[in-house]
Parts: sequence; structure tokens; C-alpha cells
Amino acid sequence: MSIARNIALVIISPKIGWEEVNLSGHTTDKVLQRGFYPTLALLAIASFVPMLYDPTVWTLPKSLMHAIIEFSSFFATFFLASYLIGGFYPEIARTHSANIRLNNFIVYNLIFLVLLEIFNNLLDRDFSPLYFLLLYTAVIVFKGTDYLGLKDGKKIPNFVLFTSAILICVPIIFRVLLEFMII
Repeated sequence: MSIARNIALVIISPKIGWEEVNLSGHTTDKVLQRGFYPTLALLAIASFVPMLYDPTVWTLPKSLMHAIIEFSSFFATFFLASYLIGGFYPEIARTHSANIRLNNFIVYNLIFLVLLEIFNNLLDRDFSPLYFLLLYTAVIVFKGTDYLGLKDGKKIPNFVLFTSAILICVPIIFRVLLEFMII
């Protein structure tokens, strides 16, 4: 099963997508190398597109810093999200295979967020309806709870809220901090 197909299915139909991800059995390294890192590279390239719309504001150095900041924020989010989610919900990361599932879960969700950021960079102005799609992350997370083996009905709402907040907010916080330090 192709990783690109899995990404598309997780975004278009999360329940079916997570079932396909489960059947494919890809390791985290493979998903990172064939899915997440290429998507991050596209994000870095798309960070230069605003130069075409407003070259006086978006100079080459500023666009380069923007690309580094966006790449770094999502890259660091993968590791911090894995640490935080695994720490607060140790029952979903208790074995090696469960940890691989958790990391794959995080990667596929982050790929969705990176794709949203790519589309945001390709547009001339901020397109606010695109930001509402961030809330779709909660749907993808909720449909992925079966993939993670989270069966306790009482923990699922808290897990969905916590995980969605981590995946959405951490890249934004990293981005703000890096922009403050660099630009």
C-alpha cells in the first residue's frame, strides 16, 4: 500500500484511511522518509511563493527564514507530540509496536497540517476558511483512536481534545518563538 494513498485516505475518509494504515504495516521510519520529510520539503519550497505576490515585503532572506521556521516547527512538533502524548497516555505506547502506531498516528496527522500550511503559503492572502480546516484534525484524531487501540470510552474525548490541541498548537507556538528569536 502506498504511503501517499494512505495520506489521501486518512484525509478524505479517516475511518477507512486508518484501517488502510493498519493493514499496510509501514514502520515509522518509512512513513517519515516517504511521507513526512518530502511534505516538509514541499512546505519549505512553498514558503518562497509569497515572494511572487509581494517582493517588497517578502525578500529572499525573509523567505528563507520563513522556510526554516516552518520546517523546524513541524519537525520539532513530531518529537514533542510523541513525548507528550506517550507520556500522558502511556497505555497507547506501552509496547514497541504500540509506539510505532502512536508515531505513525502523529505523522499522518502532522502531514495533514503541513498540507494545510502549504496551501496557505500558495495563496496570495490569508484565507480564513482554510484555518477552519484545522478543526478537521480532531475528526482525524477521533477516527484514529481505534487504530491506536484506545477503547475506553471515557478517555476518548479527553484524548481527542488533548491530542488535537497538541498537534495544532505546538507548531504555532514553535513558529511564534522562532520568529521572535530569528526575525
